[in-house]
Amino acid sequence: MRTKALPRLLFLVAGITWVSLLFTDLLIVFSVRSNIEPGLPVWLPGVLFNLFLVSLYYFYKFRLDREEQFNFVDLLWRVFATGLVITVISLLLRLIDYLPGTSKLTNLLIYVEATYIISLGLISGFLMASFIVWKRLILYQKSKWLLRLWNFFEAGLLVALVYNSLELPDADWIYNILMGILIVTGLVLSANMKWVAYLNFRQKLTSLLLLLLAIFYVMYLFYTTNSQAIAAFGEGTGFVDHRTHILFQSLFIFVTIYSVFSFLVILFNLPTTSVFEQKLEEVVNFQRISQSVQTEQNEESVYNILLETSMSTVFADAGWLEIKDNDHDHRLFTSHISEKEANEIIEHFRKEHVTGVLDQSQDKTKGLSKHLASLRGSRFRSILAFPIYVKGKDIGTLALLKELADGFNREMTKIVSAFANQAGISIENFRLLEEALQSERYKEELKIAKTVQKSLLPQVLSEHEDFELAAFSESADEVGGDYYDTLRISDTQSALIVADVSGKGTTAAFHMSQMKGIFHSLAQSCLPPEEFMIRTNRALANCLGRGSFISATFFMINTQEKKVNYSRAGHCPLLYYSAFDKTARYLKDKGVALGMVRNNTYDKFIEAYSFAYQPNDVMVLYTDGITEAKNTKGDEYGYDRLLDAMLEVKDRSARDIQEHLINRLYEFTGTENINDDYTTMIVKFR
Repeated sequence: MRTKALPRLLFLVAGITWVSLLFTDLLIVFSVRSNIEPGLPVWLPGVLFNLFLVSLYYFYKFRLDREEQFNFVDLLWRVFATGLVITVISLLLRLIDYLPGTSKLTNLLIYVEATYIISLGLISGFLMASFIVWKRLILYQKSKWLLRLWNFFEAGLLVALVYNSLELPDADWIYNILMGILIVTGLVLSANMKWVAYLNFRQKLTSLLLLLLAIFYVMYLFYTTNSQAIAAFGEGTGFVDHRTHILFQSLFIFVTIYSVFSFLVILFNLPTTSVFEQKLEEVVNFQRISQSVQTEQNEESVYNILLETSMSTVFADAGWLEIKDNDHDHRLFTSHISEKEANEIIEHFRKEHVTGVLDQSQDKTKGLSKHLASLRGSRFRSILAFPIYVKGKDIGTLALLKELADGFNREMTKIVSAFANQAGISIENFRLLEEALQSERYKEELKIAKTVQKSLLPQVLSEHEDFELAAFSESADEVGGDYYDTLRISDTQSALIVADVSGKGTTAAFHMSQMKGIFHSLAQSCLPPEEFMIRTNRALANCLGRGSFISATFFMINTQEKKVNYSRAGHCPLLYYSAFDKTARYLKDKGVALGMVRNNTYDKFIEAYSFAYQPNDVMVLYTDGITEAKNTKGDEYGYDRLLDAMLEVKDRSARDIQEHLINRLYEFTGTENINDDYTTMIVKFR
């Protein structure tokens, strides 16, 4: 009840303050014009105007803070609605000037001053409402630096308010310095528009219209208020002049600049909206295929999901999925094409001895249009086909069609290939699961998960001439929950990840599959580490079961700048050896595990870190199974022993360092029967 009553109370305070401002200003103006000593101090209207601005600020602030969940377009609608109401009221007031018989009224000094104070109150309300909304948009996914800058901006506005409230001698240099600082700070803040990237095409069009109207409102209201101020002060009256009010002028400039910047940024981002939405759709589709093992009841469901998601991702006009149960029994799943048409195309390629399409022996994206064109009556001119492998056996073919010649590019080929590989894993899991139900359920379940896990871990690490890599992973049981991977993004950018999925068994393996799909989908976009973690947490929030989470550390190595950027999500601290000062230390950075926070506040729990590397520096990435390994006495291996073991071989190659660490670990435990998964990845810079 208190949270609801507070905005109402502040609105009441703002109303009372404005009425008092109107009354005192008119009373003083009338007294001065009548050569009567005013009974009120002439500085009182200025103070009341400042109190009115403060009450408006807190009214809009508390009103918006009541809603934790908000939509960007809804915020712009609030600005639009506020500006619409205020502009309509202003237009009705101006209409009085043009009504017949009102010339005497409009020429009265009291009327001119009253309309000015009313217009000043209206534009102040619109500017303050816009200011609070812009604050919410600017501080979306805020950083420490951005929050400090905003606090500095608000502190500057407060100083300006105090300056205007005091009766100080004229000092243009103070006015100019304060205005300059506030304008420059507002310009820097106006460059923060991360929220624009999360708008779809329709939302961007709506936002453009709302921002255009907001710009019109603020310009119209400012022009009207300025005209009335000139009229009022031209008569030598008036004690509240917004033209010399630093806070008011700063608000107007800031609101106008951010409105214009937002409009231009959204306008120039319109052409790329479809690309961003397509990337998000790819991530969702990959997750959908990964989750099909958990959510669907039969193989046919996986086939339909694979065909549907593949077609939507590459914008295919039609497609089919041919499954070979044995040498004589084939099943055909089709979409937007009849089985007869699909069989005619398959038979046509066989008769024409066309290779590299359905048999996967050559490049699938070249010289295919002429073969489809030679098939009489076919409307399709492009085809893209991939095999579906289960346990290394080709069990079927996924074929996608377009009516446009050369309709598929290399990126589409990679995407559908990843879908087909993931579908093969899902189908394999189904078949193994059915076998487990018929025989030993638990034993077969572990085999399923082990197969999935082995397929997820990279067989070859993406090395670079600037560094060498070595990795080791051993599961405590048949199945583990540790995951590591690398991805060469460009000649100068490489991504690394080490993760530990909570729990064991098939559930952990499936979560590893989801993590791998998300890693390969997002990492190639070259996102900053903290943004990668935020999007990964958003993607996993609806996938992980209650009580499940994934700890991870994500690295971006920039070989051009000789720099490592990373974020840590509840994972083990990085062990780093610096060859320059010949010291090793653990980087115990902050970060919450993925899946622990399942709302939009996760950005508050993740941080970005970076450091420069030099030749012969060493990074040791590992999971908690290493440091928590115990010997026969129950003593843990611990961080100190790991650090000492690394220092013993710090000058050797990455592979030698890895082998030495694992050997020292097994010597300490005295057994090869481990209680938790062992995973290490060594990065040795050259």
